[in-house]
Amino acid sequence: MILVAGSANLDFVVRAHHIPAPGETVLGRDFQTFPGGKGANQAVASARAGGAPTHMLLGLGDDAFAPPLEESLRSAGVQLHTVRTPEHPTGTAFICVSDDAENAITVAPGANAQLRPEHLPTLAGCSHLLLQLEIPLDTVVAYARAAQAQGVQVVLNAAPARALSAEVLALVDVLVVNEGELAVVADHSGSIAECLARVAVPTVVVTLGHRGSVARHRGETLFQSAFSIAPVDTTGAGDTFCGSLVAALSHQQPMAQALRFASASSAIACTRWGAQSSVPQRSEVEALLADTPPASAQSLEALRAYCGMD
Repeated sequence: MILVAGSANLDFVVRAHHIPAPGETVLGRDFQTFPGGKGANQAVASARAGGAPTHMLLGLGDDAFAPPLEESLRSAGVQLHTVRTPEHPTGTAFICVSDDAENAITVAPGANAQLRPEHLPTLAGCSHLLLQLEIPLDTVVAYARAAQAQGVQVVLNAAPARALSAEVLALVDVLVVNEGELAVVADHSGSIAECLARVAVPTVVVTLGHRGSVARHRGETLFQSAFSIAPVDTTGAGDTFCGSLVAALSHQQPMAQALRFASASSAIACTRWGAQSSVPQRSEVEALLADTPPASAQSLEALRAYCGMD
């Protein structure tokens, strides 16, 4: 069983020709709301795409924004451990998606910020605890420390990016970051190879957008090229990757196989609107894997070069 402890937000999404620069107003279109939040997105990916028994600890307000989030999670098969805070609104995110599928996101945490160490449910029967940084850091640390003490694998998606102390990183078994987040955690602006060398976590997975991903795992470096797709909306793609990766690891898949599964899952998510609404079914991921040959040696070599590992 996987426990996800993290954020749940209602996403307010508008499509525009481009993401506005500071001080700029752009005329948008196609406004919609979607269930989101890094924690909730990852829980849905773990359950729906990954097919893993998944629980989620989340904070919600007592308002009209909470029921769509609960319904989305439950419909994906996620068992909820809800901390209700009527005095704080449900978290929200305001997202602009450009015509080239890039996005800019502003989050109002609301009830997410009210999760406390004492809210952690039992970890009995739990193989992995999946955390992010959209809830208070001291709460994340307390949950990770409790999991480590009970022999539960701690997976941290260090997003949004922030500096993390050596003491915090010592609680983490698997760190998942994108390029920018890796640079912040490593406190270094060099190559991916240089940044990886500065992060003292047993396994570090770095997502590289349209290029793919790289992992340093048990002293070995693994490369996974991205699947070829025509992106529509990249919102939630990284979360789909995280949830799918942890689900694959909980099924005892080797890291290389888990990376490929997570990459396929997130590729499908990029072809659909929204965060949780874009997460594929496990059968769709398996079909894409079956229809796609392994990456060529040339593409893997290009990925290796990009990471500064020539």
